[in-house]
Amino acid sequence: MSKRLVALSAAYGAGGQWIGTAVAARLGVPFVDRAIARAVAARLEVPLDEAIQQEEPPGTSLLERLLSSFVGAETGAPVPLPADVITAADFHIASQHALLEQAASGEGVILGRGGAAALRDDPRVLRVRLSGPVEARLRRALAVNDIDEATAMRTLRRFDRTHAEYFRQFHDVDIDDTSLYHLTIDSTSMPLEACVDLIELAAGAVA
Repeated sequence: MSKRLVALSAAYGAGGQWIGTAVAARLGVPFVDRAIARAVAARLEVPLDEAIQQEEPPGTSLLERLLSSFVGAETGAPVPLPADVITAADFHIASQHALLEQAASGEGVILGRGGAAALRDDPRVLRVRLSGPVEARLRRALAVNDIDEATAMRTLRRFDRTHAEYFRQFHDVDIDDTSLYHLTIDSTSMPLEACVDLIELAAGAVA
């Protein structure tokens, strides 16, 4: 099989980690979620767990704290960051550098990091959005995480808001704009294995 590149954008509770890992195995390419995080952590000189927490964080992630400097953590009012810390722009630049390095390899499944937007002009990349109704995503999150419903809902809302703002701030796009993606899947409406089947099929069709 020729090399394949897939950029996955996954809403909280949409099964992005499981699906991304399974798609990579099917295609015989690296799942580079942690590799991207390591590259970002090294470039910014922050702990690896800070960079990893972007995806489905149990608490306040590095990305959320950085974005709060211009969107506000809860109220929408700007929250200034200390002068000696890295900025959201620093985080974005480091992420883009790591994404482009991975894309240059010609293979891999990339979860998050704005990859679907950053790589939208690369014809080799299959861009996929995984989402679903809030209540369905909440049920899935409760089924796989040891958290109570109130915590899960707060995390879902926070995650959705943070990542939508990241797409708007740095790529000037709506994260749910279907024109960004070759394939948009309600991954709560079918078994996760079926989502993997669809992505594998679509990956074979991308030029």
